[in-house]
Parts: sequence; C-alpha cells; structure tokens
Amino acid sequence: MSDERLARQAGLERRRIRVRGVVQGVGFRPFVFRLAQEMGLSGWVRNDGEGVEIEAQGPRGDISALMARLVGEAPPLARVDSVMSAVGAPDLEDRGFTIEASGTGAVTTAIGHDTGVCPSCLDEMFDPTDRRWRYPFINCTHCGPRYTITRGLPYDRALTSMAGFDQCPDCQDEYDSPADRRFHAEPNACPACGPTLALLESSGVRVATRDPVADTLLRLLTGEIVAIKGLGGFHLVCDARNPEAVERLRRSKDRDAKPFAVMVSNLASARQWAYLSRREEQILVTAERPIVIAEKREVVDHELWGVAPGLAHIGLMLPYTPLHYLLFHDDAGRPSGTTWLDLPQELALVMTSANPGGEPLVIDNQDAVQRLAGIADAYLLHDRDILVRADDSVVIVDEPQLQERVPAYRFVRRARGFTPRAIKLGAKGPAVVAFGAWLKNTVCVARGDEAFLSQHIGDLDNGATCLAMDEAVEHLMAILAVRPEVVAHDLHPDFHSTRAAAALAERFGIPAIGVQHHHAHVAAVLAEHRHVGPALGVALDGVGMGTDGTAWGGELLHLEGGGFERLGHLSRLVLPGGDRAAREPWRMAAAMLHSLGRADEIAARFGHHRGADRLAALIERPNLSPTCTSLGRWFDAAAGLLGICETMEFEAEAAMRLESAAAAYGPAMALSGGWTIDGGELDLTAMLARLADETNPARGAAQFHATLLTALDEWIGRAARETGVRTVALSGGCMLNRILARDLPRRLATRGLKVLSARQAPPNDGGVSLGQAWVAIHQLTEGS
Repeated sequence: MSDERLARQAGLERRRIRVRGVVQGVGFRPFVFRLAQEMGLSGWVRNDGEGVEIEAQGPRGDISALMARLVGEAPPLARVDSVMSAVGAPDLEDRGFTIEASGTGAVTTAIGHDTGVCPSCLDEMFDPTDRRWRYPFINCTHCGPRYTITRGLPYDRALTSMAGFDQCPDCQDEYDSPADRRFHAEPNACPACGPTLALLESSGVRVATRDPVADTLLRLLTGEIVAIKGLGGFHLVCDARNPEAVERLRRSKDRDAKPFAVMVSNLASARQWAYLSRREEQILVTAERPIVIAEKREVVDHELWGVAPGLAHIGLMLPYTPLHYLLFHDDAGRPSGTTWLDLPQELALVMTSANPGGEPLVIDNQDAVQRLAGIADAYLLHDRDILVRADDSVVIVDEPQLQERVPAYRFVRRARGFTPRAIKLGAKGPAVVAFGAWLKNTVCVARGDEAFLSQHIGDLDNGATCLAMDEAVEHLMAILAVRPEVVAHDLHPDFHSTRAAAALAERFGIPAIGVQHHHAHVAAVLAEHRHVGPALGVALDGVGMGTDGTAWGGELLHLEGGGFERLGHLSRLVLPGGDRAAREPWRMAAAMLHSLGRADEIAARFGHHRGADRLAALIERPNLSPTCTSLGRWFDAAAGLLGICETMEFEAEAAMRLESAAAAYGPAMALSGGWTIDGGELDLTAMLARLADETNPARGAAQFHATLLTALDEWIGRAARETGVRTVALSGGCMLNRILARDLPRRLATRGLKVLSARQAPPNDGGVSLGQAWVAIHQLTEGS
C-alpha cells in the first residue's frame, strides 16, 4: 500500500498555503510556527516574493482551522489580504514544523510600515536589570523601523541598513529562536552589538559625554535647538515652554506663523494642552503615532507661547522611538518600571521636520551638519542609516459619518506609519506609476488590485525635492518589482512631475496619460472606496489647470469609468498679479471690491500694502490678472475683507484663521440671498458683498461658513436631481476644513445621497497621485 494511501487512511491531509498581504517583518512566520506546534502539525513556513508560503500536514479539518486562525489571530502589525491553498500529497516521514530560509519569486508582497515602541519593549527598556535598559534602538517583531531601513524584498536583515551590524550571541539566539518575539526581527540589536548615539556641537565636533541623551535634554531645557535623528529623518527640537527658543526656531527656519507640532509623553500630558475626544485619544496612542490636530486649550497661548499662534487647534503627538521616550524618562528622573508613563509630565517639545527652505527632510548625518548649520545648536545622531525619508503623518480626527462604522480621520499628510501600506482597489488592473501634483507631491504605484501611495515628498519648487520625487518613484518600483504599463501625470506641461512621467514612458515604451487635477482629486476618493458606476464629484480646492487651459478649483463633475464631464463650477474670481494673489488675501479682497463697483475703497482699506494704489489698474489687465474658479480663493477674499488675514506666511493660513474665527463665534445663520445658481455656476458674490460691510470679523467668518454650506448643499442637490446620480465624492484641500467636512456630508446624506470622503489618502494634493493612477487604469482598461 502506498504511503499516500496510508496517510489518507490515517486521516492526514497536506496543503500548500499562500498568505498575501503585509506579512513580512511583522512576526508572521514565528506566529505560524507556534500555531503549528500548538495544533500538532508538521511542515514548514518561509518568506518569499509573494508573501508567506506554508506547507502544513495534519488531521483533516485541522488545516482548515489553521487557515482560519492565520486571519483571525494574525500578529498586530500584519495585514492578511488573502489565504489560498492547494492540496498536496501527504508525507508519512514528515515530522515537526520548521522555519525555512526565504525563497525568491515575483514580488507581490509589501514591506511593513514603521511603528512606535510596543509595551513589551518599553517594559524591558525601563527595567534596570534588563540588558536593554535605556537602549535607544530596542525593537522586536511587533514594533520599530521597517520601511525606512529597507532596500528591497524579501525583508531580510541583509537588505536593511542593519546589514553592517553583526549580532552578538545573545541577540543571535533571540533572532534564531521561533519562540522568541525577536525571531527574525531584522533590526534586532542591543548595547553590545547595535547602533550607538553621538552628540555633536554645532560645529560638528563630537561632544565627550557618557550620556548623550541626558546632555541633550539639558541643552533643550537651557534654550538650545537640537537636531535629533529619528525614524524617517531629523527633527529640529526645542523646549515648547521656552518662547525665546521657539521664536529663534521660527526665525531660523523662516517660519513666522505656521504652527509647530508638540510632542508630550502620554495622554495625561496631552490633555493639559487640548480638549481631546475619545477618538482623538485612540488615534494618538496607535502604533502609527501620527500628529493629531486637536482643539487647543486656552493655556497653550500662555504656556506654549508661539507654538500655534492665532489658531484654534494644536498638533500633538506622543513618543514613538525609544530615543523619544528616553528624553522624557530623563526628565521624569529615570524611574524604574513604566508607571511613570501614565502620569502627566511638564516636558513639552516642539518637533518640526528638519527640511530647511522647504527642501526634503534631512536623513544623513553629514548632510545634517551641513544643511542645518545656523539652525541647530547641537546634533543628536546615530549610526543606523535612514534609507527612505518619511515625515510624520498628520491627521484630523472626525466623528464618523452616518454611513461609516468606525472612527474616521482625514490625512493632512500621509507618511511615516502609513507608507507603504497598500490601498485596496476594486479590481486588478495594469501596473501604473502616477506622478502626482506640484504641491504636496506624492507618487503612486498601482500593482494588481493594490495602490501604494508614497510618503509625502513636498512641493516641486526646488531641485532637491524634484530629485527626491525621482528617487521615490525608483524605490517604489524596485521594492514592488513593478514594470509599469502606463504612467499618469498632471495636465500642466511645465511641472517636473509631467516631464519625469514623459521620461519614464519613453524609457519603457509605454503610454503617458494626462489627468486633470480635480478629476484626479475626486477619482482618489472613488478609488479608495472601490466605487463602481457613475458618481458626482465635488472638488473644493486651490488651483489646478483645467482641460480648457484655465485655472479651476471649485468643480462639480460627473464621473464614470475613466472619464468625466464638467457639470458646473464656482464663479470666476480675478487673481490680481497671478500667483501672488494666492499669497496675499488682501488682493483677493480688493478684486472683490472692484467687481462690486467699490474700487474706490481699495486704497482706504488696503493702502498700507505696497501696490494697493495701482491694483485697480492691474485688475483691468487680463494678462496680469488671470481668473480662477478656486474655492480656496473665495476663502482668501473673505478673510481679506474681514481683516482676519491680509497676507499669508504659509499655505492656507487665511482659510485656517477664517475657520478658527468661525469656530470661536459658534453657529450662525446663512445669509439670505447670499448666492445664486445659474445653470451649473455657483456665484457667492452676494455673500461677500455683505461681508465687506461686516464689523464683527468672527461673526462674518461664521456667516461665511454657514452660507457656503447652504449654497453647496443646494448646488450639489440640484445636480443629483438632474442627473439621477445618488453617489457624491467630496475632495480637495478645502475638505480639510473641519466645518465643511463635518456638516456638508451630513446635509447631503439627509437628501438620501451616498457621500464618500477621503480616508486612506489626503483630500488635498497629497492624494492626487492615487486618483491619477485610478483614472489611468480605467482609461487603459476601457481602451483595450
């Protein structure tokens, strides 16, 4: 009788199991090993290019149970997308279960994202008897760096920046033991064999110190600015309670008014500075550790002076690297154990990206000393290289909408902790590389039924950021093993992203598809929601080139497949001086006065601005004063007319201050007759005519928001009735406004409309590359 027949009579079955998703570098193989031992199964498990491969043998029914547990009990950082199996011939000689060396093959898996320190590692780090007591690079398979230290797949130590650190015998034993939580934890290290810290003076000379962390804290508390190397790049750090240090950091970074993020030790400390909802607290403590923008308490403007001046909100984050925790541990007096982590602390640190001049985040030690000279008083470095730069992610937490079941948030910036997490698409399609927008650039690589959005790259207004975009494209294609079949880009011919897309298309001999900016905004939302069929799209945004060559930005679209029809738009506003008007809201206000026949008021209201006396003449020259349909410019005009913000130090400052003023005032009634709808055109001029005479700026800001919401609701509702389309996708940078994002979906839902909002990608230009990829997939598929 054959062995196979004997095995079948014994009730054994053997299956080859394929697990796809984020299953490498997250402890998945030891998890499978422990399950197999517990269930008495034989076979093996290994990593390969597709994910994790398992061959398991055991009693009939047990293999199915194993497959169910692979999904239901997966490690915390894993994401299982699929589990498939094929029946094999049982082997009576097979005994035990082993973990085999990684295999090869076509890459269809993904690297995990970087995560904050897990509770088990914190317990060890603050245990004076543990060999990793206060070790600033402690990690395990449940936490620590992944994406930012990885060159390629499979995710093995040799392909990370830890390749040069040979493990000591103790670490190697952990690494080799399937029962240990550091089994094949690629960044595994300890003080005997791992990376080390160094403190440098501003000159680059190494400081002779036994404790770089303690010396760094002392410098921070005495008013110095220290460049600290983190997971995805350097931070510029100072004491948030020291107004002189904060002001000096602002001057050095040429950041006069833009708010800074603040790191505090725990939730108890965060509650001192912000009114936190339960959902905001939940997001703050997630392993991804984003910056959460929350409503600030009044005490912030007194005790953290200069951190978020004139705004209603503050960006808070909690420590996520061991080094961060050590700074707070020193400030707490180095207590044993972790009880101190639940107690409020006084220490609050400004943590801002070290990207001088808007260039890419600094990641290299030598580069830091050169590029941050004149800003940093000292440098806290380490010798574990950062291979991929990744800024901190920034989110705004929302109350879930009627159609959402889970706590929701909107990305202001999607980067560390979330990249390169895949966004599932509705169906498999061709491989696409999309090059994104000019501002807040990201790139996107689509493979199969997944889209991989890069980390935030930045504005393509300097050579270094353009180079960083090029590097991000090559890195994503390499780690995902993608050979593109089509590239997608913005319609604007002069963007670096457009030229780079054309070069890549020529290199591979593939088509390049131009995608209108606001079409891409809305398409990104449809992509992440896997929407099929027609939809209305509303892009409430800044400026992007339209298909007619003019500037768009407040668009009502009808989308189906890879195409769109423009149903309507906001009335056109004049931009006196072109792009300069987008930085100086007083110009938008003056243009509105001119259109109202009140040009004689411009000099009286805005005469303190250079050129105000000549602005009326400038407005009458179309070649110097183009027009646009941007909602963002309507926000600017309102802020200028109300005197809330006449010049901007950072992008969207006027809109943010207008929102803060409205929130401070509270609810207001919409201005009757404040808008008109003619065909598909929404005109808000009548509202601004009323606001031009408003004497209470906060009341005017509240009325602006109330009137805008009512007008948008009517505009979109009318289009839904006329087209019969019941799904509406909302996107664009203006959807980061809390009042719009909260109230507009609610109003539309009461009309019986299904409302889709951006959740997995930013609604601003950071999500445009996802939409470009989605449109290209549809156009290529429909044309085949």
